[in-house]
Amino acid sequence: MTRAASASEREDRVLERIDKFRQRRPRLLDDVVTLAHGAGGKSSAALVDAVFLEAFRNDELEQLGDAAAVRMPSGERLAFSTDSFVVSPRRFPGGSIGHVAVHGTINDLAVSGARPQWLSAAFVIEEGFAIAELREIVANMGEAASNAGVQIVTGDTKVVGKGAADGLYICTAGVGLIPEGRRLSRDSVQPGDKVVLSGTVGEHGMAVMLARGDLAIDADIASDTAPVHELAELLLTAAPSTRWMRDATRGGVGTVANELVKDAPFAMILDEEKLPVLPQVLGACDMLGIDPLYVANEGKFVAVVPAGEADAAVAALRGHPQGTRAAVVGEIVPEPHGIVALRTSFGGSRIVDMLVGDPLPRIC
Repeated sequence: MTRAASASEREDRVLERIDKFRQRRPRLLDDVVTLAHGAGGKSSAALVDAVFLEAFRNDELEQLGDAAAVRMPSGERLAFSTDSFVVSPRRFPGGSIGHVAVHGTINDLAVSGARPQWLSAAFVIEEGFAIAELREIVANMGEAASNAGVQIVTGDTKVVGKGAADGLYICTAGVGLIPEGRRLSRDSVQPGDKVVLSGTVGEHGMAVMLARGDLAIDADIASDTAPVHELAELLLTAAPSTRWMRDATRGGVGTVANELVKDAPFAMILDEEKLPVLPQVLGACDMLGIDPLYVANEGKFVAVVPAGEADAAVAALRGHPQGTRAAVVGEIVPEPHGIVALRTSFGGSRIVDMLVGDPLPRIC
């Protein structure tokens, strides 16, 4: 047996053990909820599986997408999504919790293949919250909805005692219409497909992090918060056989990629040199020891498209002001099943796993 063959066999055994471990159902071992359960990583997956899926389990919920696609008795298909926003600080370069609350739900609908139509907005307000700030945040929401062409049609307000909330929490839900014949599903993803990213990553998470003022880092970074429904429509027109899309919010591109390949009969290979990251974002991440792949975005999405439609998809995205840095950043490969790997700029590779903890709390 040659040394090369021996090394290859050892690598295969390691990958096999990793795959078996990753196929295990996530286990919730904690007695109380921690911030890690809201970070979008392994702790979040365990909480969702052991508590919410266990109680609410049904076919639609099992899909675990950003929005549920439901068929009406008339035959029309609707996308229905809901989200909560607890951003701290509430205002940051490039936007506010109000912008994110609207954009986040619009984007969940858009990457499900729907055209967003209507939103609801519910507010949990702490006693003593300044009316002037509330007016500003609500005005931001109204502006964001109007610019995106959607309506906020219903809502609710609750006030809790001082100390019972961190100022203001916003919950939004949205409904969109799915055009006839449009189907996006992880089940349609195939080896050979390309991974498309709609733009640069990491701006939102780093903008919020630096806005807290605790790190004494001065960098010109603004949140990318924006609706992506126009970009999504451009992509789906240019690449009508698009397999799957997801907006890379909490947990970033790394988490979204792992959610796609989990329990799947394929793997994803990302190319570090093709990942678009602004220099100032990369510099801030390096200083803080944070991988940009795991930093949240509020105006970017990841899509999987057939190889033959990838160039057209990128060209269409780059024709829109929000998509000028769109790129093919990876591919779907047959194996090792359930693994996300990154080809590094040094010529090697490393596994991109889901985060266990929470490096950037309260960013969306």
